[in-house]
Amino acid sequence: MLQYQIVTPHVEASEMLKRSILAIQPDIKVNTACELVSATTNSHIDVFFVDHSLLLGDKVDISEGLNYIWKEASSADVVILVNSTEIRYAIEGINAGAVDYLAYPLMHSEVTLVLSRLDRDLARKHELSYLQDDFWNEKALQLVKTNSPLMREVFSMVRQMAATKTTVLLTGETGIGKSVLAKLIHSHSTRRDKPFVSLHCGAIPDSLIESELFGHTRGAFTGALKDTIGKFGAAEGGTLFLDEIGTITPSMQIKLLHVLQERTIQRVGSDKEHFVDVRIIAATNDDLWRQCELGTFRKDLYYRLNVFPIRIPSLRERKEDIASFAKTFIQDCNHMLGKDIVGLHPKVLAAFKRYSWPGNVRELENIIERACILETDKFIRLENIPNEISALSSATLDTQADISVPLGEARQNVVNQFEYIYLSELLQATKGKINKAAKQAGITTRQIHKLMQKHELTKDDFK
Repeated sequence: MLQYQIVTPHVEASEMLKRSILAIQPDIKVNTACELVSATTNSHIDVFFVDHSLLLGDKVDISEGLNYIWKEASSADVVILVNSTEIRYAIEGINAGAVDYLAYPLMHSEVTLVLSRLDRDLARKHELSYLQDDFWNEKALQLVKTNSPLMREVFSMVRQMAATKTTVLLTGETGIGKSVLAKLIHSHSTRRDKPFVSLHCGAIPDSLIESELFGHTRGAFTGALKDTIGKFGAAEGGTLFLDEIGTITPSMQIKLLHVLQERTIQRVGSDKEHFVDVRIIAATNDDLWRQCELGTFRKDLYYRLNVFPIRIPSLRERKEDIASFAKTFIQDCNHMLGKDIVGLHPKVLAAFKRYSWPGNVRELENIIERACILETDKFIRLENIPNEISALSSATLDTQADISVPLGEARQNVVNQFEYIYLSELLQATKGKINKAAKQAGITTRQIHKLMQKHELTKDDFK
């Protein structure tokens, strides 16, 4: 939770902020920014709400007062409080690096809007800390880096259950990365040093799936020239991932249920029971409970598999991650093709965010690979993506209103999209030169750096 500090001579404004903020530090009675810093040196403050007069003091430039604060609290944000006739000071403060301003008399709706944005910024900072947590191994860091609240919830569940022996059922549409998540669970479990074995149940003929799973003895059927241990045997001590579990036949459902209950298997052609120590992760894009109601899938097996269900959201539910997915896929293609493509042109990103992605992440990966092969510029352009997607980029900025979210969030989404487009084109025009970009935009280099960090852009991308 954010730790705030209110510093204003206006009693009513102070009370308004107190009513709006749950976690609040005591008011500080000071007369200058220098006194403010001295009074808060030993406190951790995330955001200062400061009256402009305290920042200005007897100086002409408000930036000096801000610098006093950042000298001792470099990571703190500042919201400037001004009278409605003194907005120029707020503009000067924002140009110097303050995050926002509020005008007296304070309105509850305006305070709430600013607080919600500050909370989102804090969540983003916590996300960075979460990525630095010792729990995630190095290979997983790029995967678990997400801007989607839905995916953060998924990864939170992975953290909670990865180290257990619990059976997991992954659900969601085709192409969302169920096998990738299964490997993530295994790689963070106590079984990480043992095998991870995968079987696509829908790709194996019914007559062979029992042998594939449990193994067989020599001569058990025509073509069985030697003993095999099957997928369960190969996964001993580790994890067995059963993809598209909803496609197995009723007879195989009974046998799999027996394995889950007794932890033993019987190989085809043998009457000997073999104990197995295997963790099961199953996945399906079908509605298994619906299949149970129709009588095509056993309810007792469903309950055995559905011990720890995880639903993975589709790409259209997590469009916040499109840019980071694209960046990862572009980097992979650069390595494979020997190219040096930086990223997506802003118009391409705008089109991607309008598209419904029926093929999910897999479709995005394929489109990026094709575009990288065709692209001769540093940014993937509209002419190198499929027509049905490029046609959606009739404008650079998406002006369609998303009424599925609150007004404040919808407004912020549009602001974020505009910031990304503006910043990308600005850095491209200035060839990644921060000072030049800041001067052209009329803001400080500190603000440029904060925006670049927010939108995961680096100056090297534009050189």
